[in-house]
Amino acid sequence: MSERRKFDKAFKLMTVELCLSGKSTSEVAVELGLRPQLVSRWKREYEQRKEGSFSGHGKPALSAEQAEIAKLKKQLREAEIERDILKKAVSIFSKNDGKFFNS
Repeated sequence: MSERRKFDKAFKLMTVELCLSGKSTSEVAVELGLRPQLVSRWKREYEQRKEGSFSGHGKPALSAEQAEIAKLKKQLREAEIERDILKKAVSIFSKNDGKFFNS
């Protein structure tokens, strides 16, 4: 089984620029030894996101606002988990079984 090839952002941008310069997707694919479907996908991604495309690892590039929202959502999830843990601890320690309080 062959190993999956990886291409950096510069190579993908150069490939897309060749397509946009007038060459067909199949011509560019043959010249570079790529599948035409792959070149088409890169071209489509570039047309949708322009400079934000090819961010790597399948994660889309986020705007500053989107990154801030993601950060705040993560902090909220962590705070909710901490709150739930504290609620459980309070319920355990507040049971009136005489172990923890004089009653």
